[in-house]
This record gives sequence, structure tokens and C-alpha cells, in this order.
Amino acid sequence: MATITEDRMVVEDFYVIPVQFDTRCNHPHYLYLKKHVTRENDEAKPKDRTLFIVNVPPYATEESLRRVFSSCGKVLKVFLHEKPTKGEPPQEKSKFFPVHRPPQGFKVAYIVFKQSNSVDKALNLPYSKPLILSTSDAPIVTGIAKWKREYVDRTSIDISEMKREIDEFMSDFDKLTAEKEKKAKEMEGQADDEGWITVTRVGKNKGAPRTEAEAKRVTSKDKKRRKEKELINFYSFQVRESKKQEIMELRRKFEEDKQKIALMKAARKFRPY
Repeated sequence: MATITEDRMVVEDFYVIPVQFDTRCNHPHYLYLKKHVTRENDEAKPKDRTLFIVNVPPYATEESLRRVFSSCGKVLKVFLHEKPTKGEPPQEKSKFFPVHRPPQGFKVAYIVFKQSNSVDKALNLPYSKPLILSTSDAPIVTGIAKWKREYVDRTSIDISEMKREIDEFMSDFDKLTAEKEKKAKEMEGQADDEGWITVTRVGKNKGAPRTEAEAKRVTSKDKKRRKEKELINFYSFQVRESKKQEIMELRRKFEEDKQKIALMKAARKFRPY
């Protein structure tokens, strides 16, 4: 259900606000806004101070949304997600080895204001005046320029900082491994809550090397062992079936030989001696 007035459009509880990439665009894109409503408490996105936006275009950035909605009040945070999500987006722990990919394509946004009345101001933005996302003072980089910047960011690496991050990761990993080994030793010989006892074996043989030749040897050995353990004609009906197959095969060969002999006789080439 849509409600249209001179300076406002509402579509099923969503307020429609036009936006343009820049002033040269002739056709606006439309954002759909409403107050953030959720049944569960979300500390990152307070219900009374958060604006929920859908149909956010791919070129929109956190900085551009922060700038256009700053006219309604001070913006504390801007979150972009691929779909409505509770909490903040996952934070990257590593600068050089990112795990989480930023949202691609059309997305949703959460604008967290400092004051609650800023949400009402945003919902009352005029429908007749599109918001400009990219300006000369704050341009949005797109196309080849964006790819070039991303390439430079990926290739311009501070080796010393990367080495420091790797060393920290390995140090934390070694500590975690040592703690697990210590805990395993402490639990050895002790029964857990369900009565199970952890048993570890430490001997002179530390295992075979993990090489391709060793893997092939183990595989062939397992195949041979399985083949030796196979039970051929274990059941009586299997014995009967195998004998039937042998008799049928002998009969088939006998009939083929009879036909060959008959053909040779007809051709007067039969020489039994």
C-alpha cells in the first residue's frame, strides 16, 4: 500500500527518499527508510536512535551515507550488511589477511544517531529533493580508479608490519598449542563426567613420514589386506549360482563350436585328422 503526497511517499511503512550518485545523474535511485524495530535487544543498534535503510545501491559507502544523513543530526555509526543482521559487522583482526568480505551489490544500512529525534528528521526528508551521494568535496571512487586504488592498497605492503603481525599470530598459536598439550597431560588417566578416560601413547616410534611414497605404500597395503579378507562364495547359494554360471558358459561355448564345425563341413574344409 503506497501513500503519496506532495512531498512524501510511504510504501508499506517505508519512507521513500530519492538519492543520486552525483549532480549529473538524471534518474534518481530510491532508498526505503523506517525506524529500526527488533524484538531482541541490540546494543549496537538502539531502537530509538537507529534508522533502517534497504535498497542501498552498490556504490554507496559508509562515508557517503554518514555525510548525507548528518543534516538530520550527529551520526555515531553506519553499518552496512548484505541482509538485516543483528549486531555489528564482523571486524577484521588482520590487516594483511582479511577473512570477511565486505557486502557486495545492493545492501541494507543502519544509521545510528546520537539523538532519537534525528531518526524522525530523516524520515521527514523531502521526497522532491534527492540526496547527492558523491560530491566534488567527497567523491565516491568507482570504475578503473577504484580498481587502481584497491590494487595499490594490496601491493603497497609494509613488510616489517606484516612480519610483526605474523610473529604475533605464531606466538599466540604456540601458546594455545602448549596449553592444549598441558591440559591433555593433566587429563590423562582421569575420568571425565561420563566416565571416559583419556589415554595417550608415547613411544619410540613417532609415526611414518607424510610423503607421497609412504601414502601410496599404505594405500596398496590396505587394498591387499582387504582383498585377502574378502570372503568369496561364503554362502551356499553363492556356490550354486557360481556353478550355474560355469555350466551356462560351457554350454554357450559348446554351441558356438558346433556351429563353427557345421560351417566348416559345408565349406568342405573339415579335416578331423
